[in-house]
Amino acid sequence: MSDLTFLPVHQMAQGIRDRTFSATEVLSAHLDQIARHNSTLNAIATLDDERAKQRAKEADDAIARGECWGPLHGVPITVKDVLETQGLLTTCHYQPLANYVPQHDAIAVRRLREAGAIIMAKTNCAPLAADYQANGPLFGRANNPWNLGYTPGGSTSGGAAAIAAGLSPLELGSDGGGSIRHPAHCCGVVGFKPTDRLVPTAGHMPPLPGYPQSIRHGLTLGALARSVKDLSLCLSLIAGADARQPEIPPVPLKPPSDRPLSSLRLAWTPELGNLKVDQEIHVTLTDFVQRVADAGCQIEQQVLQDFDFDAAWETYGQFYGPEILMAEPSFSGDNLLFMLEAQVSRLQVDRTYRNSPIERGLFGAFPVNVARYMQALTQRDRFTGQMDHFLAEWDAYLCPVSTIPAFPHQPKGKPITVNGIKLPYMTACGAYIIVFNLTGHPVVVIPIGQTKKGLPIGVQIVGKRWNDLELLAIAESLAGIAGDLKRPSPFVN
Repeated sequence: MSDLTFLPVHQMAQGIRDRTFSATEVLSAHLDQIARHNSTLNAIATLDDERAKQRAKEADDAIARGECWGPLHGVPITVKDVLETQGLLTTCHYQPLANYVPQHDAIAVRRLREAGAIIMAKTNCAPLAADYQANGPLFGRANNPWNLGYTPGGSTSGGAAAIAAGLSPLELGSDGGGSIRHPAHCCGVVGFKPTDRLVPTAGHMPPLPGYPQSIRHGLTLGALARSVKDLSLCLSLIAGADARQPEIPPVPLKPPSDRPLSSLRLAWTPELGNLKVDQEIHVTLTDFVQRVADAGCQIEQQVLQDFDFDAAWETYGQFYGPEILMAEPSFSGDNLLFMLEAQVSRLQVDRTYRNSPIERGLFGAFPVNVARYMQALTQRDRFTGQMDHFLAEWDAYLCPVSTIPAFPHQPKGKPITVNGIKLPYMTACGAYIIVFNLTGHPVVVIPIGQTKKGLPIGVQIVGKRWNDLELLAIAESLAGIAGDLKRPSPFVN
């Protein structure tokens, strides 16, 4: 392993431009790291090493001629296996797509290539991007570099593991229900979900190739990295309108203000609604808040008045369930409902499981009813407005990522015990994150500590819609208080 594999992307790109090291050297260091560790992590699904080597040589030749392709010239990156990559296998970890090779790049992938990035691999993910673990028939189970017996989170599972272990410096991922933020939390890296509809999602699966773009709300594309500055760089390259997806508004990125920490007004909460978090997360977040206050920032514990979290969680299920259903043509409403019922029955969970808000929303969405779906979208607008109103008084809002840190590998859907109480699987993993898929607000996750078992703990930093670069600047300052990212020891030598 070379120290090149743990350089931040912006430093890596600068070093290639300055000829401190070559694109070929950087790529070789990452390919060596993949060869050494991917057999245990199973983070990389499809490696495109030969084409990447050729592209790295071309990048070095261009630099020698005085040419620069863009801000990511010669930097090797990875892409979640739900995003189309021209000429490179893209499966969504789904058996019917086992041999699917797209003819075009997803818009965000194309933009990163145009900025000079080299796509060296696709990363393992949950089948159809629909779980907080990655384990499926095509690539098997992705493992957490901090403890191989634990999940790296999901659904951008392999991407987060690859970033944490030095297999990749930057991962292009997606987040429709926490799929960037949950694995960032579990693997101790930084992750970013932009404002809804700031980044084009065309080329994301689901929906499957050839089917209508049914996922219209809540799904965003963002990145995982080891530096918040790298998240800002990536956003600046992938955001913005595109003729291929005209619903994306031509909203320019506002440059961040240069503000000292002492001028920031931050709100925070240790819990959302009545849903408690693991005690170690509570203690770690409280300690971090104190460090933020000691650094001179104004930070106050706040409750979102009149924001009904139970209703919000239920609303998410009511609109996102039907949109996912229409994106997967082999399902019918009755079929999907049967699968959920069978899962509950098989695990011998009490029938009250169906009465938790997220699951109640999903069950209640079927069979699909247009009037009910439109009512859910109307409710979504109301919750978005309430969150806008709350955030108008604050520069950012801090809260937990999940009720738990990374958990041991287990069957999908099995209840998870938090503080001695069994919680439904989706509630335990995703309740804290899907709120912001519902409202569409941008969120950065940074690591702020570890459990006694050495598992990472992250925090969500939520910002105003369309002020993404401002939020990232705030997150960069807070990351400075949290300290340098730690490296999982088995992967640093």
